[in-house]
Amino acid sequence: QVQLVESGGGLVQPGGSLRLSCATSGFTFSGAYMRWFRQVPGKDLEWVSSIDKNFLGTYTTHAKGRFTVSRDNAKSTLYLQMSNLRPEDTAMYFCAYATTRGQGTQVTVSS
Repeated sequence: QVQLVESGGGLVQPGGSLRLSCATSGFTFSGAYMRWFRQVPGKDLEWVSSIDKNFLGTYTTHAKGRFTVSRDNAKSTLYLQMSNLRPEDTAMYFCAYATTRGQGTQVTVSS
């Protein structure tokens, strides 16, 4: 079955960087359209970024210029490089394939 396992979250100061990873299994990753979402408690799930099978990334407005999505098909792993992090980026981050998402990894941006 489809499995997605996120990692790489943590506590970082404003202006800092983190790289999230999403290890996948159970489907053909190289052809998959993959997405990153985030969620703050009490709020709706928010789309952050996507990447298609041709490595074309798209981003929500707040992520453009600061976040970079990438994939390693040999490792079946999705990444989200986040830079210049802001307190408002604090959230649980999830990767998703079709209707399945992982358990999430917490990102906290605070001084």
